Amino acid sequence: MALKVRLARLGAKKKPYYRLVVADSTAKRDGRFLEIVGFYDPNRNPAYFEIKKDALDSWLAKGAKPTETVASLLKAKA
Repeated sequence: MALKVRLARLGAKKKPYYRLVVADSTAKRDGRFLEIVGFYDPNRNPAYFEIKKDALDSWLAKGAKPTETVASLLKAKA
């Protein structure tokens, strides 16, 4: 089981916002996940990005890999 930290889409048509979730790599984008570790809302100005640092660090230590998009968001946050 390969773990990924990725975005799960929520919101209405043309008004998306996202949860940062830890999920198995074979699960659907908006499907089953293990834990919510943050939120991302690109519609706000500036874009809103919140992470649970302790939860994210523990999952990364367990071997979860962020997707390219999540990695770029984390890099911009730092």
